[in-house]
Amino acid sequence: MSHKPRHPLRVVESRRMTLVAATPELVQADLASRADFAAEIGADVPDEWPPDLFDSLAMRVALQQLQDPAEHGWSLWYLLSKDHEAPKVIGVCGFKGKPDRAGSVEIGYSVLRQFRIQGYATEAVARLVTWAFSHQNVVEVTAETLPHLRQSIRVMEKNGFTFRGPGSEYGVVRYALQRSGGR
Repeated sequence: MSHKPRHPLRVVESRRMTLVAATPELVQADLASRADFAAEIGADVPDEWPPDLFDSLAMRVALQQLQDPAEHGWSLWYLLSKDHEAPKVIGVCGFKGKPDRAGSVEIGYSVLRQFRIQGYATEAVARLVTWAFSHQNVVEVTAETLPHLRQSIRVMEKNGFTFRGPGSEYGVVRYALQRSGGR
């Protein structure tokens, strides 16, 4: 299999990953089949794909969001591990949309089970928080999770997010990170 993407992709690098911004073509290929997705992104796609909470409905929402070019980068980012002989898609991280009027964006993430508790989600969130704060209009990054998902909460805490109370849905808790004066 070739490991060169079919189309030019927007990427940011972290120590162990290449984060690839979703495009309509990537999401359509992801919805079509693992083989189509692997060819489009230029990486191996594990049999277990997709990760928890990233089902076809979430992909369709992202696809709809990406119809607006202003949303590119403010949607999904695919996580490709550099720790393997060939790049391997190990999860997703991203935003629920571009910054609101107050300069806030919400981030979310999901990593395939076999790649959890290895720091990938923490590293991806750190990299995308830096990317978000590189935009002058972003002053806050938030995240929501269920209170019993300790690993998810730990990812937020390791990235400096602090507990803010109830989330936008019943039973969900909210964390936030404010832009520091030096960013």
